[in-house]
Amino acid sequence: MIYIVEDDLDIREMERYALQTGGFDVAAFESGEELYVAIAQEAPQLVLLDIMLPGEDGLSILQNLRSREETADVPIIMVTAKTSEIDKVRGLDSGADDYLTKPFGIMELVSRVKALLRRSEKQAEKHDMLIMGGITVDCDKREVACEGEPVELTFKEYELLCCLMNNSGIVMSREKLINAVWGYDFAGETRTVDMHIKTLRQKLGEQGRQIVTVRNVGYRMGN
Repeated sequence: MIYIVEDDLDIREMERYALQTGGFDVAAFESGEELYVAIAQEAPQLVLLDIMLPGEDGLSILQNLRSREETADVPIIMVTAKTSEIDKVRGLDSGADDYLTKPFGIMELVSRVKALLRRSEKQAEKHDMLIMGGITVDCDKREVACEGEPVELTFKEYELLCCLMNNSGIVMSREKLINAVWGYDFAGETRTVDMHIKTLRQKLGEQGRQIVTVRNVGYRMGN
C-alpha cells in the first residue's frame, strides 16, 4: 500500500491514477492528520509526501514518521514545487529517501517509486557486515555506527554508503552511483548524488573524510 499526501486535488488524483495504473494499491490524503489515522490501521510500503501542506507541513510530517517505530524505515519520496538546493537538502537531512520537483511526468513518478521499492526489498534480503576504519554497517539490521556510536541515515544515504564500502578503493562516477543506488536513468539530476554525499559526510563526522571526492569524476572510499 502506497500513501499519498497532497492537498492539491488535481495533483493528488494524477498521482493516484499513475500509481494504480502501475499496479499499486493506493490511498490518498490531503493532510497529515488523515495520514496518521490511516497509519494507525496499516503501515504503508512507501509514502509520497508533498512539502507544502496546510496545517502541518511535509517536513514536520516526515520527522514525525521517522520518529515512529512502525514508519521509521518506510521509504519516503518528498514532492516539492521548490527548486533550491537548500530545500532539497533539508528534506534529505530530515530523513527523505528521494524527491520529485513539480512539475513531473507520470512515467518518472512510477519509475522512481518502483526503483525505491526494489532497492528496499533487496536490502531487506541482505545479511552481512561491512567495516571500514571506524565505520561499521550491520546489513542484517540496517544499522550504521561510527566509532561505536549509532548513526541515523536515510534509506538513500545508507544505500550510498554501502555501495561505496562494497567498492572500496574504486572510483565511482556519479552515473554509476545513480545506477547502483537509484536503479534507473536519473539523467540531468547527478547533483542529487553530491547532496546525498554532503549529508552523509556530515552524519559520519570525522569518518566522513573516508569518502574522497575525485574531481570531475565522482567519489571513492578508501585508498
